[in-house]
Amino acid sequence: MHSADSTGRSALRIDVVYVDAVYALVALAGRLDAVEAPRARQVFDGPQVSAASRLTIDLTDVEFVDSAGLAVLARARRDRGLTGGSVTLIRPRSDDAMRVFRLTQFDQIFVMRDSAEEEDR
Repeated sequence: MHSADSTGRSALRIDVVYVDAVYALVALAGRLDAVEAPRARQVFDGPQVSAASRLTIDLTDVEFVDSAGLAVLARARRDRGLTGGSVTLIRPRSDDAMRVFRLTQFDQIFVMRDSAEEEDR
């Protein structure tokens, strides 16, 4: 269950599931929107996660994504790419969230998997 903010909408939950010198897995749940995107960016850019060259972002439980959320994901991909790293996304279960990836063709830009188990560590 996700916590809700004062407007009743589902806030973004961010969990750093795993991190080592090479690989980080960060799970997001709720809404990746303009209100919540800066917090996600702080985690991706923070010292714990940014040290890993390969980042997997688990969007399984993300219910909604807007342009600000996409921008954070694109920046994470660009930043890792500049240092020879990579970003992989785990597809959201939400049809609404996945529709945004298809309409913007982000599903073609990013490596997208169905689960973290598919990722080679």
